[in-house]
Amino acid sequence: MMSIEELYSIYLAHPVVTTDSRTCPPGAIFFALRGENFDGNVYASKALQQGCAYAVIDRSEFAARGDERYILTDNALLTMQRLAALHRERLGLPVIQITGTNGKTTTKELVSAVLERKYRVLHTEANYNNHIGVPRTLLRLTRDHEIAVIETGANHPGEIAQLTAIVHPDYGIITNVGRAHLEGFGSFEGVVHTKGELYDYLRTKKGSAIFLNNDSAVLCGIAGGLTTYRYGTKPAEGLMVEGDVTDCDPYVSFYWQEPGGERHEVHTHLIGDYNIANLLCAVTVGCRFGVAPADIDAALSAYIPSNNRSQLKQTDHNTLIIDAYNANPTSMHAALKNFSELHAAHKMVILGEMRELGAESHDEHLELCDFLTRAGFDKVWLIGECFEQLHPSFPTFHSVDEVIAELQQHPLSGYTILIKGSNAGHLFRLPDYL
Repeated sequence: MMSIEELYSIYLAHPVVTTDSRTCPPGAIFFALRGENFDGNVYASKALQQGCAYAVIDRSEFAARGDERYILTDNALLTMQRLAALHRERLGLPVIQITGTNGKTTTKELVSAVLERKYRVLHTEANYNNHIGVPRTLLRLTRDHEIAVIETGANHPGEIAQLTAIVHPDYGIITNVGRAHLEGFGSFEGVVHTKGELYDYLRTKKGSAIFLNNDSAVLCGIAGGLTTYRYGTKPAEGLMVEGDVTDCDPYVSFYWQEPGGERHEVHTHLIGDYNIANLLCAVTVGCRFGVAPADIDAALSAYIPSNNRSQLKQTDHNTLIIDAYNANPTSMHAALKNFSELHAAHKMVILGEMRELGAESHDEHLELCDFLTRAGFDKVWLIGECFEQLHPSFPTFHSVDEVIAELQQHPLSGYTILIKGSNAGHLFRLPDYL
């Protein structure tokens, strides 16, 4: 078997990695990953034919005898992860790792936007934050980069620890801890413990630090022993940045200031006052890394959300607030609370079910329906089996296809509509019919 050092020498000569035989840049290294319904080893020869220089495989029967372009390992995924960790260590540049229940991707993008005003930044694309996406991101690092911002996600205990062992961060951000993936974590306490694995690693690394939301009692409670750069909306001892929302109708405007410093007013393109923690985090990172205050303000003002996260869209018939990427009790209640306070006529809510809640699912969906009843929105449509089982007083649809059929027969006009659900629920298809 080839050593990781030998593979690293090959990687330095061919510093492009792919895991998809349909996307094979000339000279790339193909890693034959395996999953429940696929085996990359089957496509190794195709990847070489398509232009890859090497194929890293873990099933010897797929290697052509005498062809040195096949690199046999015990586990192709583990090898890619080890290679990424080694590459990150050899470059030695500062790395910020981000995790949390909600706001990971938005915070990653805001932090990166701020840092890009001064540095050459590598950051996670989209939300490629798992055991495959993280090493692939790290393997895009070059000596031209000056800092990296890496997003990491998890839905089972131990996953953040595994990803942190690949990332080797110098700085950590836990955006928040909420009730999500309870089926995998077992309980809210399990969520806290898993997210806290990032802090556990940083305690062992000399010179490390975290950016801490001082408003979160939970995060403050597990941050002992760490160097902290704190931000929050409430005046407190030791804050690096204080700030709060000044307007949210519909876009968030906020102020921020360092202790005794100038007050800055920023107008954003973000929907939802719950984004204040994400914004203050980005400000604090910028201050820590010496980004000029005017550049911080400009970066946050210019940032426009995408990928169905806190987007405002005006169609020919309705005003849409699209937040169709993430759905758990914490994010649902935050979005609905913000929407209820929005000044708009004819409010409508279209919600997708919340998944992976395990035994808590019934009670969490029931609590959501109770909130919707009290909120008094003009219309509420619910989608998914979890809502159907409750027999709510609101119109309930089994799938997005049923909603689309209803909209085609009875189009809506003149509404301000919040569309909230998980990416798996496909609510992102609805704006075309509204």
